[in-house]
Amino acid sequence: MGLCDSLEKALAGIQDGATIMAGGFGLVGIPQRLIEGLRDKGVRNLTVISNNCGVDDWGLGLLLRQRQIRKMVASYVGENKEFERQLLSREIEVELVPQGTLAERIRAGGAGIPAFYTPAGVGTPIAEGREVREFGGKRYLLEQGLTADFALVKAWRADGLGNLVYRRTARNFNPMMAAAARVTVAEVEEVVETGAIDPDQVHTPSVYVHRVLVSPGVEKRIERRTVRN
Repeated sequence: MGLCDSLEKALAGIQDGATIMAGGFGLVGIPQRLIEGLRDKGVRNLTVISNNCGVDDWGLGLLLRQRQIRKMVASYVGENKEFERQLLSREIEVELVPQGTLAERIRAGGAGIPAFYTPAGVGTPIAEGREVREFGGKRYLLEQGLTADFALVKAWRADGLGNLVYRRTARNFNPMMAAAARVTVAEVEEVVETGAIDPDQVHTPSVYVHRVLVSPGVEKRIERRTVRN
């Protein structure tokens, strides 16, 4: 594991045409500083795998606005008007995947499983032109595992070896993405001494983590604020 003292070092090697996994669910647990670094780096024609594409002015929406994403693999288009506009005008290639299937495709990729069968999507447009088999009298759709060149994840803590702990709902797509990429870059709020994290509390072992960027105090936005009278 390498501790990076700049965004440039954390994002080194990401070039035009790269495939990137970006952790997060909505705006929770997104690697915001790393995304901003990608925007400033100016790489283009990216294939991005993420649950959704942020909002218009935050998260992956920043890359959309700069037309840096060529293809988006996601389960949800909502909350981002620019994403919707580019999808409907066919300015971006979008592969919509049921949310549970997306999670399993990423997990399978990290586990070295090339493909699996699932009942989700059978009988819908998602299954058109694809392999469907019957098991036990029920039809299942073949889905392929997903891997990436780089995974950008957001964690709460890292230790000196790169073991990661995620905080609450930020433990969403981040752990499985960290295992499914050639290079995993973790944006963390703090780094503690090696041994300070109880081994039973480690969510992502250091063997999956290649670079760590410490980025405290990042704004944590809310997509839709709900208040109680």
